[in-house]
Amino acid sequence: MARVTRITPEETFQKLRAGRAMLVCAYESEEQCRNPQLDGAVFLSEFRAKLPALPKDQEIVFYCA
Repeated sequence: MARVTRITPEETFQKLRAGRAMLVCAYESEEQCRNPQLDGAVFLSEFRAKLPALPKDQEIVFYCA
């Protein structure tokens, strides 16, 4: 199983800006994700649909607000 590590918002921003991570809203409901949805984030349902095609080394950052 993959290791889970907490990172700061600043680290997340840098990784996203550099294209080294994918940001995923961890709520099941898209309605919950919309308030607030962070720039560049995908819904959990979108993430699940893309999962088979993602590179195995893709860093994924989940958030809930």
